[in-house]
Amino acid sequence: MASTARKSAPAPAPSETSGPLLGSASSSAALARLERAVGELKARQVEPLLRQAVTALKRGDGAAGAALAMQALEIDERSGLGWYLLAVGRDAAGDLANALRAYETALKLMPDQAEIANDLGRLAYRLNMKPVAEKLFRHYLARYPGSHEAANNLACAVRDQGRFDEAVNVLRPAIERHPHNPMLWNTLGTVLAEQGDPAGAQAFFDEALRLDPAFVKARYNRGNSRLALGDLTEALADCDAALARTTAADERAMMMMARSTIQIAHGEIAQGWRDYEARLDPKFAASTHFLIDRPRWEAGMDLAGKRLLLMGEQGLGDEVLFANIIPELIERIGPDGRLTIAVETRLAGLFKRAFPQALVGAHVTGTIENRTRRAAPFVDMAQIDFWAPMASLLIDLRPTLESFPETTGFLPADPVRVAHWKRVLEDAPSGFKLGLLWKSLKLDGARHRYFSPFDAWAPVLRTPGLSLINLQYGDCAAELAAARDAGIEIWTPPDIDLKQDLDDVTALSCALDLTVGFANATTNLAAAAGAPVWFVSTPGAWPRLGTEHYPWYPQARVFLPPGFGQWDAVMADVAAALPAEIDRHNPGT
Repeated sequence: MASTARKSAPAPAPSETSGPLLGSASSSAALARLERAVGELKARQVEPLLRQAVTALKRGDGAAGAALAMQALEIDERSGLGWYLLAVGRDAAGDLANALRAYETALKLMPDQAEIANDLGRLAYRLNMKPVAEKLFRHYLARYPGSHEAANNLACAVRDQGRFDEAVNVLRPAIERHPHNPMLWNTLGTVLAEQGDPAGAQAFFDEALRLDPAFVKARYNRGNSRLALGDLTEALADCDAALARTTAADERAMMMMARSTIQIAHGEIAQGWRDYEARLDPKFAASTHFLIDRPRWEAGMDLAGKRLLLMGEQGLGDEVLFANIIPELIERIGPDGRLTIAVETRLAGLFKRAFPQALVGAHVTGTIENRTRRAAPFVDMAQIDFWAPMASLLIDLRPTLESFPETTGFLPADPVRVAHWKRVLEDAPSGFKLGLLWKSLKLDGARHRYFSPFDAWAPVLRTPGLSLINLQYGDCAAELAAARDAGIEIWTPPDIDLKQDLDDVTALSCALDLTVGFANATTNLAAAAGAPVWFVSTPGAWPRLGTEHYPWYPQARVFLPPGFGQWDAVMADVAAALPAEIDRHNPGT
């Protein structure tokens, strides 16, 4: 598969719904079908080898099954069953890239075998090739139009491409035909969860569990919905129950990752950080593979005098958030050691100025066979003793709320640029300079549920005495036009790329009187620089660490809606708090 370079990888969602694909190429029924097909072969030279391959697969030995299939293919490279068995064996052994190629060859040689299309679709889905998986599942559904397995799998592929109504339309007739099938109810729940309706999703997960109380993935999914609704105790109970019954390594890694964020959100910080290491498990579908040939730092190791490479990870906002540990990390390493920091390209200048004792450069991220890989090409690895992903140091440096420092501004802005922006802001409309951010650039999947509609901001925008300053990166022309049509001017600073010029964005935020917005890259930068920031948060947001504030940024204030999606109430609270803040900045006016 081709490698595609990209500057940064998006942060994985704190938790992922699991709408499981149905069927397995190595299930008893599938292998029995293959065994019958082998028995019907006329090619006597390969038939014994293929029969032995099926036997090996039936006892769970994917490597042996694949090896026997390879021997058969050396005799007859046009054997469709040989390629199919090779694919099943490679798949079972975890060699997904070669399994994909073998499935593709098998389907070319046996195009009428819809079961191969379904198996290939499941593998493509696991490799995050959702459009390819959709096409293959449609082929299978056309062959078996009444199959609940085909409908479930197609709905999952369509859902993951953001076509939620279409996914529901695929599932509805399948549920009408199979109302007692818990998988279909669970998948319907995942569609609603991805749409940002955790309460509605929970009702469908409840139904799936009523039909099958031992249904692990429905319990895990219900836990995620409860997390979104702020019911942390029940969310953790569901996740623990799911983990106790899960043996598949990839699913355990996914659930452990979700459990860690629930624990952190619940205030169980130390254990949460330990479980957060699941994000690095190669079995976790969203894990990043770091291309570093040096020993990895482990929790509890002495840092004094060590030459440590710290790798930025997750999304850009997370790299800023986790940088909270760097001042203390430099102290622990001491003058006899050396810290090297690899961060997203746009952050490199800011980190260089903030941490002159460290060597700072940009990491490079790309995809190989649909898996994220990250490297630090500017680093001479011979000069490194240990390396660590940023968040792994939290286990030692931020195990409790008390371990977070009270100081602010660990990523200070360039004072020259702050002064520049103060001069530029004199050209903005008069009033209290309020920077605004209302969305993230990445709003696919369920992520949009953490951001309110722009209309909900109306009470804030109409607060008297404000000079509204646009800090929103990405395409926001529609929102700016809508505000203008309503008689509200949101002033956009000139000569700055709000997405790319992050060093300057940080300086601009420090020149403002206040920045208000959801947690994204810019609000994190403003808070990390020590600027006044008000975060609009959501129930169950893990960065609050079980509190109603942001321990990472002591000066920041948090506004919480009374319940999930109750944006009007929280925006009314922000608007009500603004007059006092304006008066505080302008006493006597």
